[in-house]
Amino acid sequence: MPEEPSKELLRDANALRRSSGALSRRLRSLRAGHGVSGSKLSVLGWLERARRPLTASRLAELERLQPQSLTRIIAELEGDGFIRRREDEADHRQLLIEITAKGHDLLVEDARRQNRWLAQAMVKELTPAERDLLRIAASLLDRLTVEDLPSRAVPK
Repeated sequence: MPEEPSKELLRDANALRRSSGALSRRLRSLRAGHGVSGSKLSVLGWLERARRPLTASRLAELERLQPQSLTRIIAELEGDGFIRRREDEADHRQLLIEITAKGHDLLVEDARRQNRWLAQAMVKELTPAERDLLRIAASLLDRLTVEDLPSRAVPK
């Protein structure tokens, strides 16, 4: 059984949680007026990173949702032309979901706006050494989230 975190570590975790939440809210505010929810963008992101079609059950696992909860999101993404569903040629009972060029373009534009703001803020507010520390911190945060659910690291 893991040992109980110290008060200092709990204080640090709280500060990190608050800071990462504030950053997330600021980045969300920079989204284009496309009206696509964070949940939908997350599903598109998994499809983009997988670089191949995924099943709804795999997407649900990655999103930590019940497959039924993903049904509406998938239907809306398909209706908007961001994804397409097709039958799996190897297993005709399975439907595969793939991102379309329109979905890819949406992700690229969404990320471009946020990345541009963040890079400009980093140059304006941080020293080169502090930017290096953030680069290391980003890698460490990735390790924490991958450890939390190993299957999140690489889509199956």
